[in-house]
Amino acid sequence: VTISFDLPHEQKVSLAVYDLAGRRVSVLRDGRQAAGRHRVAWLGRDGRGRQVASGVYFLRLETEARVFVRKVAMLK
Repeated sequence: VTISFDLPHEQKVSLAVYDLAGRRVSVLRDGRQAAGRHRVAWLGRDGRGRQVASGVYFLRLETEARVFVRKVAMLK
């Protein structure tokens, strides 16, 4: 899964993957990011590098101004 987002200015960003129960599976970004377009790949692995099960997950992108949540399906 490739996640793309644009930032109008440098700011703190948190991008994480959650399972259906609301447990955080993986943190993809956490810290300051430069202005501009960003692309982040999630390879279907948890925070310890283990492959996750097929199913539905949520991507949560939190910036200083907004929070975005998108549903994704991981299929093997």
